Amino acid sequence: MFKGRAAVVGLFAVFSLTNAASAEDPIKIGVVTPLSGTYTPIGQQVRWGLELAAKEVNATGGIVGRQIQLIFEDEEANPSVAVQKAEKLFEVQKVDFLTGTVNSGSTLAVGQTAERAGKLIATTVSFADSITGDKCSPNVFRVNARAGQQSTALAAWVAKQKPKAKVYFLGPDYEMGRSTVATFKKTVEELGATSVGEVFAPLDSKDYTQYFGQLRQAKPEVLYTSVAGNDTVRLLTQMQDFGLLGNLLVVGASGTVTSQNISAIGAAANGFGTGVGYSVQIDTPANKKFVDSFKEANKADPDLYGADSYGLIYFYKAAVEKAKSTDTDKVREAMKDLKWMTPQGEKTMRAGDHQAIQPMYVVQVNDSKFKIVGNVSGEEAIGADDCKRF
Repeated sequence: MFKGRAAVVGLFAVFSLTNAASAEDPIKIGVVTPLSGTYTPIGQQVRWGLELAAKEVNATGGIVGRQIQLIFEDEEANPSVAVQKAEKLFEVQKVDFLTGTVNSGSTLAVGQTAERAGKLIATTVSFADSITGDKCSPNVFRVNARAGQQSTALAAWVAKQKPKAKVYFLGPDYEMGRSTVATFKKTVEELGATSVGEVFAPLDSKDYTQYFGQLRQAKPEVLYTSVAGNDTVRLLTQMQDFGLLGNLLVVGASGTVTSQNISAIGAAANGFGTGVGYSVQIDTPANKKFVDSFKEANKADPDLYGADSYGLIYFYKAAVEKAKSTDTDKVREAMKDLKWMTPQGEKTMRAGDHQAIQPMYVVQVNDSKFKIVGNVSGEEAIGADDCKRF
């Protein structure tokens, strides 16, 4: 009888030690993001935002007593590479959660990988409406604004600047580019504008001048573009060199001109307008504190990618604390209708499609600096829930 009791005590001790060790293990967050290629500047902001928030959370005790460990992999803005890196993080590194994808095609592909692995992912960058629309996944969340939210704010501003304008569209030839163009076209046409043409250029295009003949012939008053990263630098500087910016209002997706590429674009960025979910000019104590901390850590201003990636850590922290677990099913349930604080203010994760609801702003570049020139409430910008899968 004594031996039996000793055995039970021994097993209990082993169980307790195992649980204690498990409780102290880090929470692993995999980050599949472009660390090379044309979207490197975006990947850099993603990394900076995640690292700053993780450092802050770890300094105050982590999440449910566990430290955050970020594990980075380069997706090269390539969906097939992103899937390979995600599988490695899920199967080898055993990450609890995954984020970082930039290319919308990568987010959609990695979302399928997450479903197979029984894990959750969240994008802080990808714009394509389909991610939380007709291609939604129960395992995919988006904490940043989708194309429709950006378009609602921007189209209203364009309609005031150029009533019933003739608009030409130039986007990158993949999921995000075609989605953003389609969404803005629909939104601005409903406000009286007319489409006079569109073209889609390969990602990482070096020469946009081949499209300038079509652009001149169309004689638009407004150009909408959703190229991003280094592609924007080439597009706008080449347009300036060919004298195309004079009487043309250039607007675009929120990732087209950012703090990461605005210096390289120079004067060619002046006048550019966009709808965004974040600006360093948001005049709140929380945002001012975030901007100061970000600049101190990285010697650069945050852009929307840095801000949304920073906020993602606090979203995941709030969900895990609510669930009291990192279990996929429990965290997924906790994320539904979850409210959490970010540099932009309070966000709400809509349960029906896993899309964050947030205020939207219109910013315009003047003397190579961004200025808020308009805003739309989160409820007005969010649009319909088109997810049918869950």
